[in-house]
Amino acid sequence: MVHPLVFAVGILGNILSFLVTLAPVPTFYRVYKKKSTESFQSVPYVVALLSAMLWLYYALLTRDVLLLSINAIACVVQSVYLTIYIVYAPKEAMAFTLKLLCTLNVALYGGMVAFLQFYVKGHHRVSIAGGIGAAFAFAVFVAPLAIIRQVIRTKSVEFMPIGLSFFLTISAVVWFLYGLLMKDFFIAMPNILGLLFGLAQMALYFVYRNPKKNGAVSEIQVVEEQAADEIKDQQQLQTHHVAANPDDANGEVAIISDAVDANKNDDVVVDILPPSSLPPLEKEPPLPAPPPAIPIMVQTAVEVV
Repeated sequence: MVHPLVFAVGILGNILSFLVTLAPVPTFYRVYKKKSTESFQSVPYVVALLSAMLWLYYALLTRDVLLLSINAIACVVQSVYLTIYIVYAPKEAMAFTLKLLCTLNVALYGGMVAFLQFYVKGHHRVSIAGGIGAAFAFAVFVAPLAIIRQVIRTKSVEFMPIGLSFFLTISAVVWFLYGLLMKDFFIAMPNILGLLFGLAQMALYFVYRNPKKNGAVSEIQVVEEQAADEIKDQQQLQTHHVAANPDDANGEVAIISDAVDANKNDDVVVDILPPSSLPPLEKEPPLPAPPPAIPIMVQTAVEVV
């Protein structure tokens, strides 16, 4: 008989995990509406399905009803996500997703279950299944490191939604308590790492939530700065090349200096005199028109800011 406190914590963990599982619904509604997967990747959903399948097998071995229920629901939901993705994905993305599913979720998972069922007996089977599930959960919890690095680099939380980070953190706390109360360290230990990464994400959100105050840099600005740095490097290389080969650049430098001197000597001074009572002078024949000016094209480097 499960203790009422343990059961209550398990129910709360089921509710929070279910809300986290439904987080990608807007994404796949967009895919369904546009009939295209755009630039979305299928790898996170394949990994999430494999994680749910591993914990589902562990729950069957330990006869943990609460752990079994939420992972069964997660398997169904992730399968629906992947079905929508495969239907609307391009041929290359669809083929990649099918290969990944066959490799991880069919061959690897099936081979693990077959090995444990036929070659491992009793308590060792439960320990190995729990250890594999915990190791995979550790790998999944390390994934937010990329998001944390992006937030620190850009000083912006544009790509780190606080709602998802909050629910992941609370879910990790609840499942840690559930594993601790059940004395199941395969459940408790991975959620310690999930709790730490969740708290780190929330702390970064409160530090960088004001982009103007923190001088946040968007991804577009980062790309523009990189392009500007490349242009500066090219200009420096050209300068060093001219300095190393002055004879090759004399002609071009002479043309530019002559053009500058010509512009300086072409200044026109207009003297406006007041009207006088002197008789008008005889008109002299007009001077011949000067030849048309020949424009000299001088290349200028434009620096992208």
